[in-house]
Amino acid sequence: MKLPSPYKLKDIASLINCEFEGGNDHVITGMNEIHMVEAGDIVFVDHPKYYDKALQSKATTILINKKVECPAGKALIVSDDPFRDYNKLVRHFQPVNYSLKQISETAKVGKTSIIMPGVYLGNNVTIGENCVIHPNVVIYDNCHLGNNVIIHSNCVIGADAFYYKKRADYFDKMISCGRVIIEDDVEIGAMCTIDKGVSGDTKIGAGTKIDNHVQIGHDTQVGKMCLMASQVGVAGVVVIEDGVALWGQAGIRSDVRIGKGAVLLAQAGLGEDIPAGKTYFGSPAGEARAKMKEVAALKMLPDLIRKLNEK
Repeated sequence: MKLPSPYKLKDIASLINCEFEGGNDHVITGMNEIHMVEAGDIVFVDHPKYYDKALQSKATTILINKKVECPAGKALIVSDDPFRDYNKLVRHFQPVNYSLKQISETAKVGKTSIIMPGVYLGNNVTIGENCVIHPNVVIYDNCHLGNNVIIHSNCVIGADAFYYKKRADYFDKMISCGRVIIEDDVEIGAMCTIDKGVSGDTKIGAGTKIDNHVQIGHDTQVGKMCLMASQVGVAGVVVIEDGVALWGQAGIRSDVRIGKGAVLLAQAGLGEDIPAGKTYFGSPAGEARAKMKEVAALKMLPDLIRKLNEK
């Protein structure tokens, strides 16, 4: 999430009543979680396991729960609870402002687009030209659709990220302030859900086609001309490069990259990166030919065991 204007380090620290370390001229221009950070961003970290990753990331301000050596060119804000204070900053810069109208007054729809009955468009939604949004689609605040986009009935675009911190007796919700960006010529089948980014964008690339009952998690980046069959489940922060095909009921773990033109066959469970052009199968997924040989070998086991017992 970009801030409305650059803020000085001391002003951000004062909003959450925290100590800081950094130059007087240090400024903050955005907020992001660790997977999406870029120069100018503030990122939070609250576990020693991730200190180095945060400190060495592109983020130039780190909201941290321990005083550590500050890397050159960066700044620290020290908090006893970075998760809590990050949420405070999100709410300060993006306060709650629900639209209670079916189509928000700030939504913008192309003149040649068709919005069918029952559609909800939140604040600052933009829809391009020649789009068709079928009945009962819900599009949350700040989402953007390009031209020639078709969204079938009962889809939800831009719901909150599934992101929680486990406290002693409850789950503390990370406040989502990102968006969903759907590029030109995308078609999304009925009853799909695409979550907004935690603080960045979830993106669906141009020309991609998505079947019914597909879930795409927060901050996932889907390339151009991809195919997703029914009941595919994609976790957050996944990178799917151009021309990838995901077949029915395939499941993908978070923080995985699928190379250009790769194929994930039906019911595959993917927990690691796939190189470009490869076909994977099974759960846990492996290269398809090798995995199918494993399946064939397993079918032979009962006969082999029986023959061994007969000896």
